[in-house]
Amino acid sequence: MHNNLLYEQNYQIKINTGEDSLFYHFDYDERSYQVNMDFQHFHSFYEIHILLSPKACHIINGIPYDIKMNDIVLLRPSLLHKTVYSPGLPSKRLIISFILPESFFLTDLAFQSILKPFYNAVPIYRFDQTKTAILNHVLNEIFELSKKLIPEELKKILIHHKFVEFLHKLWELDSHNIYIKEDFENDLNRKIYDITFYIHNHYQEDITLEKLAKQFYISPYYLSHQFKKITGYTLTHYIQMTRIRNAQFALINTHSKITEIASNCGFTSFSQFNRVFQKFCMVSPSDFRKSNQPYHE
Repeated sequence: MHNNLLYEQNYQIKINTGEDSLFYHFDYDERSYQVNMDFQHFHSFYEIHILLSPKACHIINGIPYDIKMNDIVLLRPSLLHKTVYSPGLPSKRLIISFILPESFFLTDLAFQSILKPFYNAVPIYRFDQTKTAILNHVLNEIFELSKKLIPEELKKILIHHKFVEFLHKLWELDSHNIYIKEDFENDLNRKIYDITFYIHNHYQEDITLEKLAKQFYISPYYLSHQFKKITGYTLTHYIQMTRIRNAQFALINTHSKITEIASNCGFTSFSQFNRVFQKFCMVSPSDFRKSNQPYHE
């Protein structure tokens, strides 16, 4: 138990799969510093990350956010992100992945409202102990329900309704969020992460080292050197991976033609897109689409 949240190592609660219109996956597990993800990734479903260890860092659209125990990170589909865990003992966390069909709600407005917190500019929540206990109580009810010896179909319905209750309480508590992003170590770090954020929001455009240097008032050489030093990636690699990740999402979740996706993600030609995609993904865009989603051209 961590701050009143029930926890069991390697325990999972699964309802359906990610290909179904209703899907839940509660993953109670831990991750270590040694297995931190390489580049930011996306999901085609919603995800909630609740940290159960002292601290970590979550990178969302190129911006790092320090998080602490019981902080709740809300990730909507297509949002590029990754968690960076601290060195030392593995970090415990609860990750909830889910898909909700709009048909479960009486109106589109109700559906949009209950998911509104996922679309905040900074989708991270931190509450005082009282508010945290309210949310943990509902999650604990789900945990206990999953252990009960009752018919599986009934269990699925009960867990679903409890989870909607959790989302509703989170929505109710929106104004009580006390999370404040910590400032960067220095002005240079702030500028570099302003640039990563810019890349995530303008990857469809023609982005070059020279243009970024001019826009952010920094010499091209210094930008190139410091970008690699601070982010761990060359500027070109970062731009290409941001474009590829967004292309992957479009390949999986839309019916758009591959040539349109290439253009919409900032590639100047299909041949360039195909070459860069295969370089990073080890598979062609068309084969990637076929193996990941039943949306084919």
